[in-house]
Amino acid sequence: MLTVTLADYGVGNLHSLRKALENCGAKVITVTDMKEVLDAECMAFPGVGAFDRTMERLMPYREGIRERLDAGVPALSICIGTQILLDSSEEGTVEGIGFVSGRVRKLPLENIPHMGWNSVESDDPIFEGVQDRHFYFANSFYCDPVDKSCVKGTTEYDGFRFPTLIRRGNLVGSQFHPEKSSTSGMAFLRNFIQSAEESK
Repeated sequence: MLTVTLADYGVGNLHSLRKALENCGAKVITVTDMKEVLDAECMAFPGVGAFDRTMERLMPYREGIRERLDAGVPALSICIGTQILLDSSEEGTVEGIGFVSGRVRKLPLENIPHMGWNSVESDDPIFEGVQDRHFYFANSFYCDPVDKSCVKGTTEYDGFRFPTLIRRGNLVGSQFHPEKSSTSGMAFLRNFIQSAEESK
């Protein structure tokens, strides 16, 4: 059984993600000491929150987390958890983890946040068996990687298309919330757990 270390850095509600991962067959350990993330078999960076506040808790272990990701440790990141893996954000002033080169940008739209259900366009195998590609979103910012080849899924909102799935190494980073996305989200998480187990 895959053990997922869920980073509780003080933003968002972790309960729904923990339960979803457990229901998909993973063992989940929630940690508040970010140093424990460095020993994880599989890392999970969740949440709804602000860039700087999230990075405050992770900053002492920034280099270590990046080294573990570079080494191929599987990781799931969601929403702000994905955004912090880039170099920087228009939302804040501190550095991100820097595992994915690029910047987090504000959606150039009047009607934000982008809230509710929307579809993800992707042919990535993480969506295998996911019949309905509608997922739940709650974001005003999006990831803009330098290397566009790591963008494996996109979503259109008010005529603007932006990245909503990022893959690099064994990282799966989503802008949407699979834990709030009903059966589609559960299928997505099951696929992630399977791919993480196979990468060990």
